[in-house]
Amino acid sequence: MQSSSKKGRGWEIAAGYEKGMRMKRHKIRKKRNPGWYFLLPEFLGVSVFGLIPFADVVRRSFFQTVDGSFVGISNYVQVIKNDAFNLAAKNTLRFVVTCIPCLLLLSLILAMLLQQVLILAEKKKKHRNVTMEQFYRGSAAALKSMYLLPMAIPAASVVVLWKILFDSHGFVNSAIHALSGMSGIGQILNVLSVQEVDWMNTDAAFGILVFSYVWKYLGYDIVLWMAGLSAIPQGIYEAADMDGAGKWKTFFYITLPNLRPVAFTIVILSVLNSFKAFREVYMAAGSYPQENIYLLQHVFNNWFQTLSVDKMAAASVMLAFVIAVFVLLLERSWEREG
Repeated sequence: MQSSSKKGRGWEIAAGYEKGMRMKRHKIRKKRNPGWYFLLPEFLGVSVFGLIPFADVVRRSFFQTVDGSFVGISNYVQVIKNDAFNLAAKNTLRFVVTCIPCLLLLSLILAMLLQQVLILAEKKKKHRNVTMEQFYRGSAAALKSMYLLPMAIPAASVVVLWKILFDSHGFVNSAIHALSGMSGIGQILNVLSVQEVDWMNTDAAFGILVFSYVWKYLGYDIVLWMAGLSAIPQGIYEAADMDGAGKWKTFFYITLPNLRPVAFTIVILSVLNSFKAFREVYMAAGSYPQENIYLLQHVFNNWFQTLSVDKMAAASVMLAFVIAVFVLLLERSWEREG
């Protein structure tokens, strides 16, 4: 009896040890891959709503819409030879190349000015000047809100503003008509060939579109630049000032190198946001606007109306490829210079 009880206790100990080891191995596996449990829902969402539909777009780009027959790269050839697509691609590239440098430069300058206001507020705090500290902080907050306000304005309201300003009977033409009645200013306007026209149907439409884009996304980029500027320790600037470094040297050797990580993100987001300018153009001028503001989204929209799914799929794959190559090259150059 005693030996059998000892044997039973031995089995219990062995079973408990085995159970403990299984639990330990399970905990180790859980600790080994904890991130997958958080990434899985996001990955499923991206797959269902992004990767799988895009794979279907790639498949459709090699088939004809009507009978579903395989045509190889014929759809791509048709898209490349399409005059409307070439015009839209040229205008979109011109728009991006014009807007992005203007937006990045202007937003960086304004962000640095706002950052200086906050630094002044911090200095007043150290000197226990509460009134001036509150004034500087309040001014910075008000300016940031003012710059972000355009993003809260709906696209339809922006279009109404365009029409009020640039229509043939809009504010700009009314101002030109009033100024042309004045002797001196009227002669200057005649010399410059400034007349009352429908500005959205002239070459000036491109400039209006560029101004609208920069105006709308300026505050967004300012906030991103300020996040990068706030992450730079002020001690570096103080040390540079003690060593006699001027403002320009401080900017080029301290500020810009420390802004590299955030600059990459801002460039990518600015490029992607530039494709959203189509909404205002479409609402203001319809499917066929003035040729200088005929963008890629107009081509896609017109092909969608005629159910040219094969052309849309081929053009979408080409556009995705160009954007992917641009991002990879930009990242490679960023890493090389870093």
